[in-house]
Amino acid sequence: MGEKKFDLNIEKILEDWEVYHAIREVIANAIDEQMLTQTKDIEIFKDPESKWHIRDYGYGLKYEHLTQKENNEKLKNPHVIGKFGIGLKDALATFDRKGVKVFIKSKYNDITLAKSQKHGFKDIITLHAYIAPPSDPNFIGTEFILDGARGGDVEKAKDLFLKFSGERIIEITKYGEVLEKNGKTGKIYINGVKVAEEENFLFTYNITSLTNKIRKALNRERTNVGRGAYSDRVKSILLACKSKEVAEHLVNDLENYSTGEMYDELGWIDVQEHAVRILNAAEKAIFLTPAQLISDTDMVDEAKSGGYKVVIIPENLKDRIQGLKDISGNIIRDSIQFYKEYEEGFEFKFVEPNKLRPSEKRIFDTTDKIFALIGGKPGKVREIKISETMRKEWVSFVEAEGLWEPSTGRIIIKRDQLRSIEKYAGTVLHETAHAMSGASDVSRDFEQQLTSLIGIILSKTIGEESYR
Repeated sequence: MGEKKFDLNIEKILEDWEVYHAIREVIANAIDEQMLTQTKDIEIFKDPESKWHIRDYGYGLKYEHLTQKENNEKLKNPHVIGKFGIGLKDALATFDRKGVKVFIKSKYNDITLAKSQKHGFKDIITLHAYIAPPSDPNFIGTEFILDGARGGDVEKAKDLFLKFSGERIIEITKYGEVLEKNGKTGKIYINGVKVAEEENFLFTYNITSLTNKIRKALNRERTNVGRGAYSDRVKSILLACKSKEVAEHLVNDLENYSTGEMYDELGWIDVQEHAVRILNAAEKAIFLTPAQLISDTDMVDEAKSGGYKVVIIPENLKDRIQGLKDISGNIIRDSIQFYKEYEEGFEFKFVEPNKLRPSEKRIFDTTDKIFALIGGKPGKVREIKISETMRKEWVSFVEAEGLWEPSTGRIIIKRDQLRSIEKYAGTVLHETAHAMSGASDVSRDFEQQLTSLIGIILSKTIGEESYR
């Protein structure tokens, strides 16, 4: 069987395409073929005659593939790059326009390109594929041999593919992949083909689950795809992430919130929130605002000494994460949750009276006399306990000198208060005022109760007769 002509019927020439755009289409088809057939990796190399070869080991190209129609196998696979035969025809037209000779080899046929009269119209010259019997009927896959392509064109084409970028995958989600970007510019890939660059993105992204908006934006040239087409999918990728590495990159960048120099992904408040949810589950961390770092220095020191990572978050994120659970189902550790966990984990180290030093025991034995000054021990107070350790107070994170526990009816006094009768008696009365008023420090009810106790003691000490 001799050579046959196949009219490529290319109606519109892509005038803006360069040789590297055409090489991109050939590489894309080769990668798709490798993926669909699960065969070995494609090869791109230059031979001794300076011709460039692009080879896959798939099914092999037939001349029928040069028709402009949908490829059902590609349509069913969500991860292949191309969907239609038009990309290859555009590439062949560009090679012809730029003077690059093409030879295509498979077990089905050998194909070259040339201009010829359109069938039935002698005055119209169009680009034809010349189909010849295969020079190697046992050839595996498809090989494009390009005569006249430059190495720079090949490298520019390869640069459009994630496969050759060397960018490390950090995490894979059902919507796409997050990658560590090479250099200062983030890239947007769609099924491994670069469609955009982002100067202020923290990561590079490979979108593998396409939205209708993305499909509509993927024009014939696969260039100039705007952020509006893919931003929602990038956000979906980030919100599906669970890795500590992604979260750390995001929350570390939150420190730049106040200066307005964050990467663009951190402009999404739900992405900020999700990063906190991941990191809280991944390690011991406490999330504080810049204002809290200044005002709550003792708590910050306590957290650091306890091995917690202190993470700075914006003020507007503080309220969103309060009481929120992380991806493991635990409450996110803000200042409130940190103190709650501290309280739950704290243990008193009680000292029995017979273990006190003689000087301490003498002061402790004055307890009944102290209560006698106010008319006896209140019924709410069951016992007085001495402890080596004391829980630190909320916000200040300074050890309390005494504590009233309504649930147990105990007044707990720190042991060092037994150094003097003044310290001990003052702390006992202070906590007794809490017990009798049921009020907290710096409250009107507490102050009134404490004032009343002082008045009772003074009246007994000075004597009521002196006022008559």
